[in-house]
Amino acid sequence: MKMKVTIIACACLMITGASAQSLYDAARFTGSELNGTARFVGMGGAMGALGGDISVIGTNPAGIGIYRSNDVAFSFGFNNTAAKSNFNGSVMKDDRTRASFDQIGFVYSNKIGNNTSLRYVNFAFNYHKRKNFNEAFSMGGDLDGFSQTYQMSTMLNRLEPPFSPDEYDAVIANRNPYTDRNFYGIPYLSMMGIRTGLVNWENGELWGFDGLNNNYMSRAEGGINQYDFNVAFNIEDRIYLGATLGVYDVNYTRYSSYSENLLDAEGKDNGYYTLENWMKTEGTGIDLKLGVIARPFENSPFRIGFAVHTPIWYNLTDRYSANLYADVLTNAEPYRENLADYLDPEYVWDYQVQTPWKFNVNMGTTVSNLLAIGAEYEYEDYSFIKVQDADGTEQLATSDAKDFLKGVHTLRLGVEARVTPEFSFRAGYNYTTAIFKNESYKELLNYETYTDSEYNNTKQRNTITFGLGYRGSVIYADLAYKYDMYKSNFYPFDDYRLTDNDVMEYLPATKVDNSRHQLLLTIGARF
Repeated sequence: MKMKVTIIACACLMITGASAQSLYDAARFTGSELNGTARFVGMGGAMGALGGDISVIGTNPAGIGIYRSNDVAFSFGFNNTAAKSNFNGSVMKDDRTRASFDQIGFVYSNKIGNNTSLRYVNFAFNYHKRKNFNEAFSMGGDLDGFSQTYQMSTMLNRLEPPFSPDEYDAVIANRNPYTDRNFYGIPYLSMMGIRTGLVNWENGELWGFDGLNNNYMSRAEGGINQYDFNVAFNIEDRIYLGATLGVYDVNYTRYSSYSENLLDAEGKDNGYYTLENWMKTEGTGIDLKLGVIARPFENSPFRIGFAVHTPIWYNLTDRYSANLYADVLTNAEPYRENLADYLDPEYVWDYQVQTPWKFNVNMGTTVSNLLAIGAEYEYEDYSFIKVQDADGTEQLATSDAKDFLKGVHTLRLGVEARVTPEFSFRAGYNYTTAIFKNESYKELLNYETYTDSEYNNTKQRNTITFGLGYRGSVIYADLAYKYDMYKSNFYPFDDYRLTDNDVMEYLPATKVDNSRHQLLLTIGARF
């Protein structure tokens, strides 16, 4: 066995009924993906100042004010998500392809007059899939002595004073399963570890086993649906104003399985264990987006715009369950610990997430009605994420966000070239900086309810798009292709050790190459 560093908490967090939502869970519901109509996607979403497309309702609401006719459109297509992992030289690949319904919306254009300052008042509605959570992922390989069982024991050794195994049984025997939701401050994962024999009591401290190799897999489904309601104004064909009320519907499910083969103190095979986690998150959110577009030069098509998005206020509910199966040779027989035995039958937690403010500056122009060019810059500071219990109690994830998340910069560029009066070609590019700081990690706390220890630090993201468009007198059709790519560092758990030279050594990252291919078709009519 290896020596672990024991960290004594400054205060014993013995909080009955407490739970903790990690900053990784909160960050999942912030930000957005490039999606909408095929024209919007084909131009990389850089249409905030150009306007005239239903999807700008969610970036710069003033873009709806440029409409001079009614519009209705719907979009659908296919998504392929792929991940290639490399852990200590062991490479695994996963991918998943799904059909998707991505967008439907309309614009009602209401002309006021040609000689009035207010020329048009337009109303619009648009639905689009803000985020797509469908993905498959796996990793595994040589652990070189690192093990999740040491994370289990480290959490227990932080308790002051540490409990003995006999005291754990006493806690369970005296617990009310309907009111005492977390074993009087004892972490669930550690409790499951000690009762399955994965954590040992030796010389007054709790210890784990050395890990031989591991295998992790997860499958996620769902998404965030966004419903936007807009009103926009055209003032003298020079100033455009808009406001969009956004309503959000969250549906996320994930299953994960983590297995380890273990070694005993003599380096011999000592069995294995498997930890399974199930999570489902549902909820709703609301925000407000305000935008303005100005044409500073009367006889020029050049336009500049600005938009501000309030935080999205989410009310969310987590449903969670897990089980741990251990076949450790030091035990008399295999043992299964099911979290549902304590949670009647699953853990349910209501909480709130507040995303950061978002600011968007956009520019666009046309050249001889043959070329349209757009550019956007967007900023969102993820360190201002807030997480609260349903009663308003602030969660630790709020302060963690300030320590481990940072401001995110997004650049969008797009161009559309009219090849013939009916056909157009489009291209776009997006670049988004990383959300997480390099030192970000997920720590399961003393009073932690959740047992999923994995976390994924994503890096900067690049997106390339292409598109084709057809315009008839009424009917139009657009086709777009999007290639999204980014790297990330994945960790199935957090573990560290001291070498013989007193050097701190951490579990190496699993290097992941992530990509998503999307093919999108939009059918619409203007009249």
